[in-house]
Amino acid sequence: MFEHEEKLIRERLGREPNEVEKAMLEVMWSEHASYKSSRPLLKLLPTENEHVVLGPGEDAGIVKFDDETWIAVGIESHNHPSAVEPYGGAATGVGGIVRDILCMGARPIALLDPIRFGPLEKERNRYLLQGVVKGIADYGNRIGVPTVGGETEFDESLDNYTLVNVACVGIMRPEHLIHSYVEEAGLKLILVGNRTGRDGIHGVTFASEELSENAEEEDRSAVQIPDPFTEKLLIEATLEAVYTGKVKALKDLGGGGLTCASSEMAGKKGFGAVIYADRVPLREPNMTPTEVMISESQERMLFAVRDEDVEEIGKIFEKYGLEWMVVGEIINEPRYIVYWKGEKVADLPIDLLTEVPTIEWEMKPYRLERDVETPKISFSDAFELVWSSPNILSKRWIWEQYDHEVQGRTVVKPGRDAAVLKINERYGLAFVADGNPNHSHLNPYHGAMGAVAEVVRNLVSVGAEPLALVDNLNFASPERPEVYWSFAEAVRGLADAARAFGLAYVSGNVSFYNEVVDRPIKPTPVVAGLGKVKLEKIPGFGLEEGLLIGIVGITKRELGGSELYARLDIEGGTAPRVNLEEEKANAEGILEAIRRGLVKAVHDVSRGGIAVALAEMAVVSGVGFTADLSKVPAETSNPLEVSFSESHGRYIVAFPEESLEELKELFGHFAVIGRAGGSDAVFLWNGEELLGKPVSELKDAHESLSRLLGEGE
Repeated sequence: MFEHEEKLIRERLGREPNEVEKAMLEVMWSEHASYKSSRPLLKLLPTENEHVVLGPGEDAGIVKFDDETWIAVGIESHNHPSAVEPYGGAATGVGGIVRDILCMGARPIALLDPIRFGPLEKERNRYLLQGVVKGIADYGNRIGVPTVGGETEFDESLDNYTLVNVACVGIMRPEHLIHSYVEEAGLKLILVGNRTGRDGIHGVTFASEELSENAEEEDRSAVQIPDPFTEKLLIEATLEAVYTGKVKALKDLGGGGLTCASSEMAGKKGFGAVIYADRVPLREPNMTPTEVMISESQERMLFAVRDEDVEEIGKIFEKYGLEWMVVGEIINEPRYIVYWKGEKVADLPIDLLTEVPTIEWEMKPYRLERDVETPKISFSDAFELVWSSPNILSKRWIWEQYDHEVQGRTVVKPGRDAAVLKINERYGLAFVADGNPNHSHLNPYHGAMGAVAEVVRNLVSVGAEPLALVDNLNFASPERPEVYWSFAEAVRGLADAARAFGLAYVSGNVSFYNEVVDRPIKPTPVVAGLGKVKLEKIPGFGLEEGLLIGIVGITKRELGGSELYARLDIEGGTAPRVNLEEEKANAEGILEAIRRGLVKAVHDVSRGGIAVALAEMAVVSGVGFTADLSKVPAETSNPLEVSFSESHGRYIVAFPEESLEELKELFGHFAVIGRAGGSDAVFLWNGEELLGKPVSELKDAHESLSRLLGEGE
């Protein structure tokens, strides 16, 4: 907490807060809990469209899928905890986002894990990756919620650090919606689930400052301890309680613990709360009221129910072997009062906890884009460099550790442009997350726009009509003027792109202070998207013998922030620009082509450019191709720029000859560049061979991540 904030609190209270009050205020006024640096800027984001039932402001957003089915969706970061204790940090990140979905009255059905690490050459970064993946796998597998997709990237700016974002979707009936706030006084507050311990104390405070060099030793106690078995019971017990219709409000205990959950639940509509902290079931002896109020022990939920319903709801918890206790009540007076063994240990106006003043930091624009000469390097050398990049390699080693088929809904599995989950006999939900810190670092506005555009392309590539978005904004300290400017630019880009597509953000997360010892991370806005798809219309991803290969969209001289430049250590260049009209037209064209059955396979072009997208399609099916890249519609005639540019708005389609004329009519820029067939991947330029390789060799190189990690095959 800053000095001016402490002064403001003293002025409003007319006295010095006592120890318990100070700890609670520190938690609630932390960046992680209050969003004090980001709230003014987040107002720019569109939050309403015809699909949105409930936008930002509660634990998760809600999107209408059809008249009987709503989808709850949320995204959270667990960056600091995972950098300090990768297994526990990542596992509790999964637990937290699952409970966010649960407390809206929805059954969690799938997870995504956008995760990022430093270079794999370093042992510490390999340790972080292995710990994070194991934490996500163990927790998700044990609670029976599949991890169906995500992304994994490696970057120098994350050396010794990690970004762990987790998104979750849940399915619900409209009548089961529960809000996270109360609308009447007299309700009893029931705490259920795990006992409260000293783990996670000051978790949100620790997440609101940069890490020190000795963070692993100093901050381990701020990381919560995961218990997936209790979470599994909590999921079933919570849903059964919700289905009685007697739960009046529900919140999970995440950041800020009991203080945060109860004050937000009471304060949103102007009520107050009395908490009897000594009634909270404890895991450890001699805990103080301060520790009880701010502990972030996991697998705990807070229910508000009428007095006459307490026993019935309690019996449900007992059936599942869960401990529960009435720890407080809702009062009319807007105060937050805490008792400990009969003594009043805290008494604050509730809005002092829940309405934290915003901070607008100084902004300082920077410009990293500059003209850079395209390197003189052969196509084959460039392809080898990019194809062997850890960012391009298949992440099969990761997702094979996740039970991505539990619940039996996963129709399109990890490794495709987007996952698809079966919702009913006819329709599925497409779910994907994307971000590109290299583009966002060069140009935060266009990088953020590009993340939205890529989400749309990925949804469209599996035949899904986009419905809604959530965002996770990972940035360094907002106290750095360049960082705060890049954050503002990224939010502007997210807003403009979403508006162009008629999409809204229904939930999100901001994570600041992502830096270790004065080394800020690159701006990393991550966007996850939902789409609705007819199950019978999902196109393939791989090539088939004899199909023509077409490219949709125009390729520009945009190698800035590309995987090729990253591998060659080239800084600068121009980050790809999103042409919103063209992006939208191409997305609609692809959806129409899929609806009419004109295409057999679709893959969007993104990281690594056309060369990588073609090779990925060949590897998936084991079918080769011959493609002449000089036929690609492009604003450049340089083979490297055409092959590895990461321009937006582009798709590769594989289709039978009879579809050609109809496809040409659907797109402003479209060209046939080759044909699928054989067992080799052959790249040509003006008919001359640039590179020819057996698909089996490409596949072997593509699936070598486990070797880089020393895991063997």
